Amino acid sequence: MVAAEPTIRPIAICIFRRGAEIFVGDGYDTVKREVFYRPLGGAIKFGELSHDAIVREIREEIGQEITNLRYLSMLENVFTCDGQPGHEIVLIYEADFLDSSIYEQASMTGTEDGGILFRALWKPVADFERGEAPLYPEGLLQLLADT
Repeated sequence: MVAAEPTIRPIAICIFRRGAEIFVGDGYDTVKREVFYRPLGGAIKFGELSHDAIVREIREEIGQEITNLRYLSMLENVFTCDGQPGHEIVLIYEADFLDSSIYEQASMTGTEDGGILFRALWKPVADFERGEAPLYPEGLLQLLADT
């Protein structure tokens, strides 16, 4: 059997801000034994526009609606997670939650594809700047500093 050739995965992620904090999901790399953080979002389906994908992903992951969606930038992300290589084209958006009570919550539980649960929380950008926790994709921290 021939192994499938690796592919580049297009994704869309969304930045939500609360003062000097951003809303991120936590993840864990079992090989690196590392907790990491990434803004919410996910795969863009074939035929789906990236701005529609981010609305769908936020709805699917945490059951929330968003407003004031605006495109920020694009990053190319070549990485290894759980020992597996990955390559993503990441379209980055910024938005606001329609439900303002989200800004008063410290965290919530989200659901990834396949029913995998994760914690979504407000995290100070300064934690990432000090190197206390990795923020992915690479280059996102610099983009946040520039916007």
